[in-house]
Amino acid sequence: MTLAARGSFWTAASVAGLALWASGAPTVVYPLYAAEWQLQPSVTTAIFAVYPIALVPVLIVFGNLSDVIGRRAVILMGLAALGAGSLAFGLAPDLTWVFVGRALMGVGVGLALSPATAAMVEFGGPGGARRASSTTTASTATGLALATLVGGGLVQYAPNPMRLSFWVLTAVTAVVFAFAALLPRHTRDEAAGPWRPRLPRMPRDERPSFIAGTLGISAAYAMGAIFLALGAQIARDLVRSDNAFVDGAIISLSAVAIGVVAVLARPLRPRLAVTLGPALAVAGLALLIVAGLAHSLPAFVASSLIAGAGYSLMFSGGLGLVTMSAPTHQRAGVISAAYVVGYLVQALAALGLGVLATTSGLQLALDLGAPLILLLGVAALVVANAPRRVPVTP
Repeated sequence: MTLAARGSFWTAASVAGLALWASGAPTVVYPLYAAEWQLQPSVTTAIFAVYPIALVPVLIVFGNLSDVIGRRAVILMGLAALGAGSLAFGLAPDLTWVFVGRALMGVGVGLALSPATAAMVEFGGPGGARRASSTTTASTATGLALATLVGGGLVQYAPNPMRLSFWVLTAVTAVVFAFAALLPRHTRDEAAGPWRPRLPRMPRDERPSFIAGTLGISAAYAMGAIFLALGAQIARDLVRSDNAFVDGAIISLSAVAIGVVAVLARPLRPRLAVTLGPALAVAGLALLIVAGLAHSLPAFVASSLIAGAGYSLMFSGGLGLVTMSAPTHQRAGVISAAYVVGYLVQALAALGLGVLATTSGLQLALDLGAPLILLLGVAALVVANAPRRVPVTP
Protein backbone atom coordinates (compact mmCIF):
# COMPACT_ATOMS: atom_id res chain seq x y z
CA MET A 1 0.00 0.00 0.00
CA THR A 2 1.24 3.49 -0.92
CA LEU A 3 -0.23 6.81 0.18
CA ALA A 4 -1.82 9.10 -2.41
CA ALA A 5 -0.45 12.60 -2.99
CA ARG A 6 -2.71 14.20 -0.36
CA GLY A 7 -1.83 11.63 2.29
CA SER A 8 1.86 11.89 1.40
CA PHE A 9 1.74 15.69 1.76
CA TRP A 10 0.25 15.54 5.26
CA THR A 11 2.54 12.72 6.35
CA ALA A 12 5.53 14.84 5.32
CA ALA A 13 3.99 17.75 7.22
CA SER A 14 3.70 15.57 10.33
CA VAL A 15 7.43 14.81 10.08
CA ALA A 16 8.15 18.56 10.12
CA GLY A 17 5.88 18.98 13.13
CA LEU A 18 7.60 16.12 14.93
CA ALA A 19 10.96 17.85 14.37
CA LEU A 20 9.83 20.86 16.42
CA TRP A 21 8.18 18.65 19.03
CA ALA A 22 11.58 16.99 19.50
CA SER A 23 13.30 20.37 19.59
CA GLY A 24 10.92 21.72 22.24
CA ALA A 25 10.36 18.54 24.27
CA PRO A 26 13.02 19.26 26.93
CA THR A 27 12.04 22.95 27.32
CA VAL A 28 9.79 22.56 30.37
CA VAL A 29 12.06 19.85 31.82
CA TYR A 30 15.20 22.02 31.95
CA PRO A 31 14.35 23.47 35.40
CA LEU A 32 13.97 19.90 36.72
CA TYR A 33 17.37 18.95 35.37
CA ALA A 34 18.84 22.10 36.90
CA ALA A 35 17.36 21.25 40.31
CA GLU A 36 18.14 17.51 40.17
CA TRP A 37 21.74 17.84 39.03
CA GLN A 38 22.54 21.41 40.22
CA LEU A 39 23.08 22.76 36.70
CA GLN A 40 23.88 26.32 35.65
CA PRO A 41 21.99 27.97 32.75
CA SER A 42 25.09 27.48 30.58
CA VAL A 43 24.66 23.71 30.94
CA THR A 44 20.92 23.65 30.22
CA THR A 45 21.42 25.81 27.14
CA ALA A 46 24.26 23.49 26.11
CA ILE A 47 21.76 20.61 26.23
CA PHE A 48 19.58 22.60 23.84
CA ALA A 49 22.55 23.55 21.64
CA VAL A 50 23.73 19.94 21.21
CA TYR A 51 20.65 19.45 19.02
CA PRO A 52 21.63 21.92 16.26
CA ILE A 53 25.33 21.12 16.70
CA ALA A 54 24.64 17.46 15.87
CA LEU A 55 22.09 18.38 13.22
CA VAL A 56 24.30 20.69 11.15
CA PRO A 57 26.98 18.15 10.07
CA VAL A 58 24.21 15.73 9.08
CA LEU A 59 22.62 18.42 6.91
CA ILE A 60 25.97 19.25 5.33
CA VAL A 61 26.93 15.64 4.54
CA PHE A 62 23.52 14.11 3.82
CA GLY A 63 21.47 17.14 2.76
CA ASN A 64 21.18 15.95 -0.85
CA LEU A 65 20.80 12.22 -0.05
CA SER A 66 17.05 12.13 -0.65
CA ASP A 67 17.52 13.78 -4.06
CA VAL A 68 19.21 10.52 -5.09
CA ILE A 69 17.78 7.61 -3.07
CA GLY A 70 14.30 9.01 -2.45
CA ARG A 71 12.45 10.96 0.23
CA ARG A 72 10.93 7.97 2.01
CA ALA A 73 14.18 6.13 2.78
CA VAL A 74 15.88 9.16 4.30
CA ILE A 75 12.79 10.22 6.27
CA LEU A 76 12.59 6.73 7.80
CA MET A 77 16.26 6.82 8.78
CA GLY A 78 15.70 10.20 10.41
CA LEU A 79 12.63 9.07 12.34
CA ALA A 80 14.50 6.01 13.63
CA ALA A 81 17.29 8.21 15.01
CA LEU A 82 14.79 10.68 16.48
CA GLY A 83 12.95 7.85 18.22
CA ALA A 84 16.22 6.52 19.64
CA GLY A 85 17.02 9.97 21.01
CA SER A 86 13.62 10.29 22.65
CA LEU A 87 14.08 6.85 24.17
CA ALA A 88 17.45 7.90 25.62
CA PHE A 89 15.75 10.88 27.31
CA GLY A 90 13.04 8.60 28.66
CA LEU A 91 15.62 6.27 30.22
CA ALA A 92 18.20 8.92 31.20
CA PRO A 93 19.75 8.17 34.63
CA ASP A 94 22.24 11.04 34.34
CA LEU A 95 23.30 14.03 32.27
CA THR A 96 25.37 11.96 29.82
CA TRP A 97 22.25 10.16 28.56
CA VAL A 98 20.52 13.51 28.10
CA PHE A 99 23.35 14.80 25.89
CA VAL A 100 23.36 11.54 23.89
CA GLY A 101 19.58 11.70 23.46
CA ARG A 102 19.77 15.31 22.33
CA ALA A 103 22.48 14.51 19.78
CA LEU A 104 20.44 11.59 18.38
CA MET A 105 17.42 13.88 18.03
CA GLY A 106 19.60 16.32 16.09
CA VAL A 107 20.79 13.55 13.76
CA GLY A 108 17.21 12.41 13.22
CA VAL A 109 15.85 15.82 12.39
CA GLY A 110 18.90 16.57 10.24
CA LEU A 111 18.07 13.53 8.12
CA ALA A 112 14.28 13.91 8.02
CA LEU A 113 13.45 17.62 7.86
CA SER A 114 14.82 18.58 4.44
CA PRO A 115 13.35 15.59 2.54
CA ALA A 116 10.04 16.15 4.34
CA THR A 117 10.00 19.79 3.21
CA ALA A 118 10.98 18.81 -0.34
CA ALA A 119 8.27 16.12 -0.38
CA MET A 120 5.67 18.70 0.62
CA VAL A 121 6.68 20.86 -2.35
CA GLU A 122 6.39 17.86 -4.69
CA PHE A 123 3.09 16.56 -3.30
CA GLY A 124 1.56 20.01 -2.82
CA GLY A 125 0.18 20.39 -6.32
CA PRO A 126 0.04 23.79 -8.04
CA GLY A 127 1.77 26.42 -5.94
CA GLY A 128 3.54 23.67 -4.03
CA ALA A 129 6.43 25.86 -2.86
CA ARG A 130 4.19 28.47 -1.21
CA ARG A 131 1.86 25.84 0.24
CA ALA A 132 4.84 23.88 1.59
CA SER A 133 6.37 26.92 3.33
CA SER A 134 3.13 27.94 5.08
CA THR A 135 2.23 24.36 6.00
CA THR A 136 5.73 23.64 7.27
CA THR A 137 5.50 26.71 9.49
CA ALA A 138 2.07 25.69 10.80
CA SER A 139 3.18 22.08 11.32
CA THR A 140 6.29 23.02 13.23
CA ALA A 141 4.20 25.40 15.34
CA THR A 142 1.81 22.57 16.15
CA GLY A 143 4.73 20.36 17.15
CA LEU A 144 6.14 23.06 19.41
CA ALA A 145 2.74 23.72 21.00
CA LEU A 146 2.29 20.01 21.72
CA ALA A 147 5.80 19.80 23.17
CA THR A 148 5.24 22.61 25.65
CA LEU A 149 1.59 21.89 26.46
CA VAL A 150 1.86 18.12 26.77
CA GLY A 151 5.26 18.41 28.43
CA GLY A 152 4.12 21.10 30.84
CA GLY A 153 1.02 19.15 31.82
CA LEU A 154 2.93 15.92 32.39
CA VAL A 155 5.69 17.67 34.34
CA GLN A 156 3.23 19.45 36.61
CA TYR A 157 0.53 16.83 37.14
CA ALA A 158 1.78 13.34 36.11
CA PRO A 159 4.19 10.93 37.80
CA ASN A 160 7.82 10.64 36.69
CA PRO A 161 7.96 14.22 35.33
CA MET A 162 11.55 14.01 34.05
CA ARG A 163 10.77 11.10 31.71
CA LEU A 164 7.08 10.59 30.92
CA SER A 165 6.83 13.28 28.23
CA PHE A 166 9.63 11.58 26.30
CA TRP A 167 7.79 8.26 26.37
CA VAL A 168 4.84 10.04 24.79
CA LEU A 169 7.13 11.52 22.13
CA THR A 170 8.58 8.07 21.43
CA ALA A 171 5.08 6.65 20.88
CA VAL A 172 4.12 9.51 18.52
CA THR A 173 7.35 9.02 16.58
CA ALA A 174 6.47 5.34 16.10
CA VAL A 175 3.06 6.28 14.69
CA VAL A 176 4.55 8.81 12.24
CA PHE A 177 7.16 6.21 11.22
CA ALA A 178 4.36 3.78 10.32
CA PHE A 179 2.71 6.35 8.03
CA ALA A 180 6.04 7.43 6.53
CA ALA A 181 6.70 3.81 5.55
CA LEU A 182 3.73 4.15 3.17
CA LEU A 183 5.17 7.14 1.27
CA PRO A 184 6.01 6.62 -2.43
CA ARG A 185 9.34 4.83 -2.63
CA HIS A 186 11.30 7.05 -5.01
CA THR A 187 11.56 10.59 -6.32
CA ARG A 188 11.66 11.51 -9.97
CA ASP A 189 15.43 12.08 -9.71
CA GLU A 190 16.44 8.65 -8.37
CA ALA A 191 18.43 7.86 -11.53
CA ALA A 192 20.54 11.02 -11.28
CA GLY A 193 23.65 8.96 -10.52
CA PRO A 194 25.40 7.62 -7.41
CA TRP A 195 25.09 9.67 -4.27
CA ARG A 196 27.97 11.63 -2.86
CA PRO A 197 28.07 14.69 -0.60
CA ARG A 198 28.04 17.85 -2.67
CA LEU A 199 27.24 21.50 -2.21
CA PRO A 200 24.15 22.72 -4.10
CA ARG A 201 24.74 25.16 -6.91
CA MET A 202 22.40 28.09 -7.11
CA PRO A 203 21.76 29.96 -10.38
CA ARG A 204 23.36 33.39 -10.04
CA ASP A 205 20.07 35.28 -10.40
CA GLU A 206 18.47 33.22 -7.60
CA ARG A 207 21.22 33.77 -5.03
CA PRO A 208 19.76 36.97 -3.52
CA SER A 209 16.48 35.17 -2.85
CA PHE A 210 18.34 32.26 -1.27
CA ILE A 211 20.41 34.58 0.93
CA ALA A 212 17.39 36.62 2.03
CA GLY A 213 15.42 33.46 2.76
CA THR A 214 18.27 31.91 4.74
CA LEU A 215 18.65 35.09 6.82
CA GLY A 216 14.91 35.04 7.56
CA ILE A 217 15.06 31.39 8.69
CA SER A 218 18.16 32.15 10.79
CA ALA A 219 16.54 35.11 12.53
CA ALA A 220 13.48 33.01 13.36
CA TYR A 221 15.58 30.14 14.71
CA ALA A 222 17.74 32.47 16.79
CA MET A 223 14.65 34.03 18.33
CA GLY A 224 13.27 30.56 18.94
CA ALA A 225 16.43 29.74 20.91
CA ILE A 226 15.41 32.32 23.52
CA PHE A 227 12.02 30.73 24.15
CA LEU A 228 13.08 27.08 23.80
CA ALA A 229 16.39 27.20 25.67
CA LEU A 230 15.54 29.80 28.31
CA GLY A 231 11.74 30.24 28.22
CA ALA A 232 10.96 28.05 31.23
CA GLN A 233 13.86 29.54 33.18
CA ILE A 234 12.68 33.07 32.34
CA ALA A 235 9.17 32.21 33.50
CA ARG A 236 10.45 30.79 36.78
CA ASP A 237 13.27 33.20 37.68
CA LEU A 238 12.20 36.51 36.13
CA VAL A 239 8.43 36.34 35.78
CA ARG A 240 8.32 34.21 38.97
CA SER A 241 5.84 31.59 37.83
CA ASP A 242 6.21 28.24 39.61
CA ASN A 243 3.69 26.17 37.61
CA ALA A 244 5.28 24.12 34.79
CA PHE A 245 1.96 23.70 32.98
CA VAL A 246 1.29 27.45 33.02
CA ASP A 247 4.84 28.13 31.82
CA GLY A 248 4.47 25.58 29.03
CA ALA A 249 1.07 26.98 28.07
CA ILE A 250 2.47 30.50 27.82
CA ILE A 251 5.39 29.35 25.68
CA SER A 252 2.91 27.40 23.54
CA LEU A 253 1.06 30.66 22.84
CA SER A 254 4.03 31.59 20.71
CA ALA A 255 3.56 28.37 18.76
CA VAL A 256 -0.17 29.04 18.38
CA ALA A 257 0.61 32.49 17.00
CA ILE A 258 3.14 30.96 14.60
CA GLY A 259 0.57 28.53 13.25
CA VAL A 260 -2.33 30.98 12.97
CA VAL A 261 -0.20 33.63 11.26
CA ALA A 262 1.24 31.04 8.88
CA VAL A 263 -2.27 30.12 7.72
CA LEU A 264 -3.53 33.71 7.53
CA ALA A 265 -0.40 34.98 5.79
CA ARG A 266 -0.28 32.26 3.16
CA PRO A 267 -1.48 34.64 0.39
CA LEU A 268 1.44 37.00 1.17
CA ARG A 269 4.41 36.94 -1.14
CA PRO A 270 7.46 35.52 0.71
CA ARG A 271 9.40 38.74 0.19
CA LEU A 272 6.66 40.75 1.92
CA ALA A 273 6.48 38.26 4.80
CA VAL A 274 10.23 38.58 5.38
CA THR A 275 9.81 42.37 5.34
CA LEU A 276 7.00 42.44 7.93
CA GLY A 277 8.37 39.77 10.28
CA PRO A 278 11.28 41.69 11.86
CA ALA A 279 8.98 44.53 13.01
CA LEU A 280 6.84 42.10 15.01
CA ALA A 281 9.96 40.36 16.32
CA VAL A 282 11.27 43.70 17.65
CA ALA A 283 8.02 44.31 19.52
CA GLY A 284 7.89 40.75 20.88
CA LEU A 285 11.44 40.70 22.21
CA ALA A 286 11.03 44.19 23.67
CA LEU A 287 8.02 42.93 25.62
CA LEU A 288 10.05 39.93 26.81
CA ILE A 289 12.66 42.30 28.24
CA VAL A 290 9.88 44.30 29.92
CA ALA A 291 8.42 41.07 31.35
CA GLY A 292 11.74 40.27 32.99
CA LEU A 293 12.29 43.76 34.36
CA ALA A 294 8.75 44.17 35.71
CA HIS A 295 8.18 40.47 36.63
CA SER A 296 5.04 40.78 34.52
CA LEU A 297 3.12 37.69 33.45
CA PRO A 298 0.84 39.69 31.05
CA ALA A 299 3.93 41.10 29.31
CA PHE A 300 5.33 37.58 29.00
CA VAL A 301 2.07 36.39 27.42
CA ALA A 302 2.00 39.33 25.00
CA SER A 303 5.66 38.73 24.14
CA SER A 304 4.96 35.08 23.29
CA LEU A 305 2.10 36.02 20.96
CA ILE A 306 3.80 38.89 19.13
CA ALA A 307 7.20 37.21 18.87
CA GLY A 308 5.45 34.11 17.54
CA ALA A 309 3.83 36.17 14.79
CA GLY A 310 7.22 37.65 13.88
CA TYR A 311 8.83 34.20 13.85
CA SER A 312 6.08 32.90 11.59
CA LEU A 313 6.51 35.59 8.96
CA MET A 314 10.31 35.43 8.99
CA PHE A 315 10.40 31.63 8.79
CA SER A 316 7.59 31.04 6.30
CA GLY A 317 8.71 33.93 4.10
CA GLY A 318 12.33 32.81 4.29
CA LEU A 319 11.48 29.20 3.50
CA GLY A 320 9.27 30.35 0.63
CA LEU A 321 12.15 32.31 -0.90
CA VAL A 322 14.49 29.33 -0.52
CA THR A 323 12.13 26.71 -1.98
CA MET A 324 11.16 28.90 -4.92
CA SER A 325 14.82 29.59 -5.73
CA ALA A 326 15.88 25.91 -5.53
CA PRO A 327 16.49 23.98 -8.79
CA THR A 328 14.19 20.94 -8.91
CA HIS A 329 17.00 18.37 -9.11
CA GLN A 330 18.76 19.88 -6.07
CA ARG A 331 15.73 20.87 -4.01
CA ALA A 332 16.55 18.95 -0.81
CA GLY A 333 20.21 19.99 -0.99
CA VAL A 334 19.33 23.70 -1.28
CA ILE A 335 16.77 23.50 1.54
CA SER A 336 19.37 21.70 3.68
CA ALA A 337 21.89 24.46 3.03
CA ALA A 338 19.44 27.05 4.36
CA TYR A 339 18.67 24.91 7.40
CA VAL A 340 22.42 24.48 8.03
CA VAL A 341 22.87 28.22 8.46
CA GLY A 342 19.70 28.57 10.51
CA TYR A 343 20.62 25.82 12.96
CA LEU A 344 24.21 27.05 13.27
CA VAL A 345 22.89 30.47 14.22
CA GLN A 346 20.47 28.85 16.67
CA ALA A 347 23.26 26.87 18.34
CA LEU A 348 25.48 29.94 18.67
CA ALA A 349 22.57 31.98 20.04
CA ALA A 350 21.70 29.32 22.63
CA LEU A 351 25.30 28.89 23.78
CA GLY A 352 25.93 32.64 23.91
CA LEU A 353 22.73 33.32 25.83
CA GLY A 354 23.57 30.51 28.24
CA VAL A 355 27.02 31.90 28.99
CA LEU A 356 25.61 35.39 29.50
CA ALA A 357 22.83 34.08 31.75
CA THR A 358 25.34 32.18 33.87
CA THR A 359 27.94 34.93 34.18
CA SER A 360 25.74 38.04 34.20
CA GLY A 361 22.16 36.91 34.80
CA LEU A 362 19.13 36.10 32.66
CA GLN A 363 18.03 39.70 32.32
CA LEU A 364 21.32 40.88 30.85
CA ALA A 365 21.32 37.90 28.49
CA LEU A 366 17.96 39.12 27.16
CA ASP A 367 19.02 42.76 27.05
CA LEU A 368 22.14 42.00 24.99
CA GLY A 369 20.98 38.96 23.02
CA ALA A 370 17.71 40.28 21.64
CA PRO A 371 19.20 43.20 19.61
CA LEU A 372 21.86 40.94 18.08
CA ILE A 373 19.25 38.42 17.02
CA LEU A 374 17.10 41.13 15.49
CA LEU A 375 20.00 42.24 13.28
CA LEU A 376 19.53 39.01 11.32
CA GLY A 377 15.89 39.85 10.67
CA VAL A 378 16.82 43.34 9.52
CA ALA A 379 19.50 41.88 7.23
CA ALA A 380 16.90 39.55 5.69
CA LEU A 381 14.60 42.52 5.13
CA VAL A 382 17.37 44.53 3.44
CA VAL A 383 18.54 41.71 1.16
CA ALA A 384 14.98 40.73 0.22
CA ASN A 385 14.17 44.27 -0.87
CA ALA A 386 17.49 45.19 -2.49
CA PRO A 387 17.22 46.12 -6.17
CA ARG A 388 17.98 43.12 -8.34
CA ARG A 389 20.35 43.44 -11.25
CA VAL A 390 18.76 42.89 -14.61
CA PRO A 391 21.04 41.15 -17.12
CA VAL A 392 21.92 43.38 -20.05
CA THR A 393 21.68 41.65 -23.41
CA PRO A 394 23.89 42.92 -26.22
